[in-house]
Amino acid sequence: MKNNHGANLHQLSETLGITEENIIDFSSNINPFGLSPMGLKQLRNNLNKASIYPDPDYCELKKSISDYCHCNVDSIVLGSGATELISSSIKTINPKNTLLLSPAYSEYEKELNKVGSKITKLFYKKENDFKINIEEIEALIKKEDFDMIVICNPNNPTGQLITIEELNKLILNFKKPIMIDETYIEFTDFKNTSAISLVENNSNIIVIRGTSKFFSTPGIRLGYAIISSGSLLEKISNLPNLWNINIFASIMGEAMFRDSEFIKMCHDKFSENFSLLYNGLKNIPTLKVYESKSNFLLCEILSGKYNANDLYDYLAKKGIIIRKAESFDGLNNKFFRVCVLTEEQIKLLLTEINAFINNFII
Repeated sequence: MKNNHGANLHQLSETLGITEENIIDFSSNINPFGLSPMGLKQLRNNLNKASIYPDPDYCELKKSISDYCHCNVDSIVLGSGATELISSSIKTINPKNTLLLSPAYSEYEKELNKVGSKITKLFYKKENDFKINIEEIEALIKKEDFDMIVICNPNNPTGQLITIEELNKLILNFKKPIMIDETYIEFTDFKNTSAISLVENNSNIIVIRGTSKFFSTPGIRLGYAIISSGSLLEKISNLPNLWNINIFASIMGEAMFRDSEFIKMCHDKFSENFSLLYNGLKNIPTLKVYESKSNFLLCEILSGKYNANDLYDYLAKKGIIIRKAESFDGLNNKFFRVCVLTEEQIKLLLTEINAFINNFII
């Protein structure tokens, strides 16, 4: 598919002859621990509000996000998912020359192409275990006249994280817009890793987040951006249509950002399951597992006997879906990505990958 963003469960269900509920999806990077109980309760208690318009200013939703992110409520712009905000930001800035850290989410390049931007890609290199070199970025921005830098942090699909100190150094050397997509930041110690802390004291910073991954709510289409005050914030704020967030996304968002017990539970369980997945994959012969600061792991098959397409086909027949990574720039068919799911599902994945590899060893 042209828009290759992981598993299409509807299509896979028909192809595999398995109900969607029985497909184990390691490709989507969505928190496996369910929905916020507070958010779900609030939603159920307010279903009758389908007959009224949302608050056009979304005051309660913005206040909830502000408390959660420790940011100025006036810096918040809401969107129907993070992708809408990525599109809005790029359209507003309309860069002629953009630096894009790659490999990355394909929508960045798609939106940049829409405005006719020249794109220079700086790659997270395999020989450096996909860790970015901040000095290399600084050298490049001194050499080239970029209008914008686009960063996914932690990066998808490598899982690498640029630190706050490195980001701050970059901001001081680049006075033009920097868009930082933090879709996966909440799977880290995000209070100490998020660029939101840099927004207030710097200009031209756009930090974008969604609720699809950590809060496991891709169906409600809720995203938000924290933007430095000034003309950029004003222009992007004027783009969304009136009532662009539906009332149920607003109601659920107001509650789930305040559900501290749920958020802590997710972090605690995620840490345990991440270790199980990481250590389990590292112990499988012929696999190289790259370090990650996110809820997924990029793996490389070192054997010449098979590739990620072969592994994908084998697992798919078992109802297990992984993400083939060759659609990402700079990666080939030896790479695949898997996200953290439940303990039982992780153990099943490890068993089946071992079984697949053993077929080639015997």
